[in-house]
Amino acid sequence: MNPRTVLASAVLAALTAALVLTIRYDGLFTDPGGLFRWYAVCWALFAAALAALRRVPARYVTPLVVAGAVAVTVTGLVAPPRTSTDSYRYAWDGRVQSAGVSPYDHAPQDPAVARLRDTWLFPTGAVCAGPDLAPVPGTGGAPDCTRINRPAVPTIYPPVAEAYFLAVDRLSPAGARHKPLQAAAGLVSLGVTGSLLLILRRRGDDPRKAAYWAWCPAVAVEAVNNAHVDVLGVLLAVIGLGLVASRALSRRAAGGLLIGAAVATKLMPAVVLPGALSGVRRVRDAAAVLLPAAAFAVLAYLPYVLLSRGSVFGYLGGYVEEEGYDDASAGSRYSLLRLVLPDAWAFPVLVAVVAGVCLYVMWRGDPRRPWSGALLVTGWAFVLLTPGYSWYALLLVALVALDGRWEWLGVALAGAAVYVLGPAVGHGAAPGTLAYGAAAALVLVAAWLRRRAAARGAGAPAPVDAVR
Repeated sequence: MNPRTVLASAVLAALTAALVLTIRYDGLFTDPGGLFRWYAVCWALFAAALAALRRVPARYVTPLVVAGAVAVTVTGLVAPPRTSTDSYRYAWDGRVQSAGVSPYDHAPQDPAVARLRDTWLFPTGAVCAGPDLAPVPGTGGAPDCTRINRPAVPTIYPPVAEAYFLAVDRLSPAGARHKPLQAAAGLVSLGVTGSLLLILRRRGDDPRKAAYWAWCPAVAVEAVNNAHVDVLGVLLAVIGLGLVASRALSRRAAGGLLIGAAVATKLMPAVVLPGALSGVRRVRDAAAVLLPAAAFAVLAYLPYVLLSRGSVFGYLGGYVEEEGYDDASAGSRYSLLRLVLPDAWAFPVLVAVVAGVCLYVMWRGDPRRPWSGALLVTGWAFVLLTPGYSWYALLLVALVALDGRWEWLGVALAGAAVYVLGPAVGHGAAPGTLAYGAAAALVLVAAWLRRRAAARGAGAPAPVDAVR
């Protein structure tokens, strides 16, 4: 084997080993600083592996990317979910639906669904002292705590996500607990890698870009170990953007349909829609994307509207309020804007800036590369919102893999820093300001350096990860 391929394989093996140790390290509550040091090691090895991959001969690149994707995915399966309890809600929602009950009608602690409880999701006794368990009312011999977060409110997840939870529950053997959701998320993650490679190959682009997703530590931790349903939304959005890049209206419509399915999975993928409209000048071209997307997102709710007695938006409004998106002074959102603006101005300014970026992308964007515009909108939305949950950035990582602008990965690392270190240093604006400020600086410096290099290189071909 070529020595450069051997070197890249060795660094990839080191990354895999570090990810196993990181995921097996249960330090979110006991040693967040130590856990983040492991994260930093993994990200450093990830960067080294990407650098080594650049020198690998072309014929070995795709097999190495795929092998690395499988190895990184498997690391997420070596322990139960370590830094999030969301997958326990997924398991509950799937179980409730299998019993013929709408997940939007009852909170997990509602006595009406007590018959569906078991000792895995609703343990009792000394285990309830754990920091990641929530108390629930107990009567008689009923459990008095649960692994499900926010057990007093109904689910928040959109209909495609709920259908996914139901499918996993129906296909899972009895007593399988967290493994089916992790395995399903791992398969979906590998599907993202395959889709990226296919899109890049069809465009004659460099398959090395797919490693930005396939080998990313965030994928092992958030997509697989924590089994976040965001990964399903990512898969649908990636394939959708790949289809939207076509000139054929039928393929663009199919792409719009899949983007609508992505939105009906986690809402977040709605940020790729301006990118999907990059450079669109005719109403019919815009309608070919927007109408199928909107139709799918609306119609996907219809079965749950018919089956549910309550609102199918569940806890969505309460979540927005809880996370401080409606009140900038209430938490750590908008931390960069709040450095220079009054709190009350943060949200209006964010809307104005993101709207400006969207208009720029739709007017000046390349319709053959809708992911470039989608990355620009998503990246700046993240920088200005400063979200506190690291798994939100899975979509951003996939867009980086399509486009190649690696510097945006700093936003994903910033999200991990805020999520892991926030409890240790306080959930105020300071962690988000520092982490997302550094990520924004990296993006701006990288863009400036590339433009300067392009100006000096007069006619020289741009690298695969150049800012466009």
